[in-house]
Amino acid sequence: MSVEKFVLNETSYFGKGAREVLPEEIKKRGFTKVFLVTDESLINAGVTKKVETVLKKAKIPYTVYSKVKPNPTIKNVKDGVTSCKRSKADLIVAVGGGSSIDTAKGISIVMTNEDRKDIKSLNGLSNTLNKGMPVIALPTTAGTAAEVTINYVITDEDAKIKMVCVDPNDIPILAIIDSELMESMPKGLAAATGMDALTHAVEGYITAAHNTMSDMFHMQAIKMIFKYLPSAVNDKEPEAVEKMGMAQYIAGMGFSNVGLGIVHSMAHQLGAVYDTPHGIANAMLLPTVMRFNGEDPATAQRFREILCEIGRPDAADLNDQDVINTFVWMISELSKSVGITTTIKDYGAKEEDFEMLAEKAMNDPCKPGNPREVSKEDFIELFRRAM
Repeated sequence: MSVEKFVLNETSYFGKGAREVLPEEIKKRGFTKVFLVTDESLINAGVTKKVETVLKKAKIPYTVYSKVKPNPTIKNVKDGVTSCKRSKADLIVAVGGGSSIDTAKGISIVMTNEDRKDIKSLNGLSNTLNKGMPVIALPTTAGTAAEVTINYVITDEDAKIKMVCVDPNDIPILAIIDSELMESMPKGLAAATGMDALTHAVEGYITAAHNTMSDMFHMQAIKMIFKYLPSAVNDKEPEAVEKMGMAQYIAGMGFSNVGLGIVHSMAHQLGAVYDTPHGIANAMLLPTVMRFNGEDPATAQRFREILCEIGRPDAADLNDQDVINTFVWMISELSKSVGITTTIKDYGAKEEDFEMLAEKAMNDPCKPGNPREVSKEDFIELFRRAM
C-alpha cells in the first residue's frame, strides 16, 4: 500500500472584511511587531492601507517593505531579509498577490535558515532545517493561492530562470482571504490570476500524483472558476469575487500536495525570459498543452470527468478526440470571455529562443508531475503551437 501525505495550513478566514481578525490573532499568538511585505502598486491603489488601518487601530507597530516586483527576484528577497532584520519584527504579514507572498516566504525561510541566504540553494525540493519566521498572508488577487501552499517562486535574473522552491517550512501560519482586498484588482489582473487558478486546478486534477483528496479540491475549484470567473472579472460582482477568492484557495490546497505539470514548466520560462505575467502565460499555454496531454487516454478520461461536471454531461458518451476538442474549446472560450486573447508572440517570444526555453523547461520542477512524458523536442513544438 502506498502512503500519501497531505499538508494543509493551520487556520484560514474567509469573507468580506475578514482582515479585522488580524489584531486578535497577532495578540493571542504573542507577536509584538509586524514586518509588512507588499508592493508599490498596492500602496498606490490604497489596498495596503486597508490592512495598515487595522494594525494602527490596534496599536500594533509595523515596518513596511514594498520593494517587490512582479516575478520577484533574488535581490527582492535579499533586500527584504536585510530590512526584516533591521525592523526587529517577530511576524511577517504579507499583503499582495503571489509576488508579495512569495517574497515574504523567501524572507521567512532565510530569517531562520541563515545557511540559505544565497537564495539559489532554495530552488527545487528544499531540505531546510527550521520552520520559517511566522507569516500571515492576506491575498489581494484570486489566483496564486500562495497563502496556503508550500511553494514559492523567485526569479534568478542572472540565470534567467524561475526557481520553484518547495518547502513545507514556508507555509503561512494563517491565511486571511478578504474579498474586499480583491475588489480593486484591475480587470486584466483579475482575468490573469483567475486563469492561473484554473491552470492550477486542471493541472492538479490530471497530474501523475493526483489522489482522492486532491481530486476533491481540484474538481470543486474548476466548477467554481467556470461559474464565477466571468462575472468576477467583467462585472466585479461581489459574490463572484468572493467565490473566486475561495476557488483559488481550494485549488491551492490540492496542487500544493500533488504538484502541477508542463503548462507551469513553460510559463515559468516565459516569465523569467520575457517577464510575461504568470497568469497570462498560463492562460496562453493551457489550451495547447491540454490538447497535447489529452492524447494520453487516461488524461482524456480525466477531461471527460471534468466536462460532465461543468455543464457537458453528454461528454460521457463522446469519443476521446471530441472530449479533447470540447475541453480545449471551453478553456479558450473562458479565456476570451475575460479578455485574454493574446499569444506568446505578443509577449516577445521568438522562434529562435524556443530551444533555449525548451532546455530550461526540461529542468523545471513542475515537469515530473505531467501525466504524459515530454521531450525537449515536444517542448519546442508546444512553444511553436502557442505562437
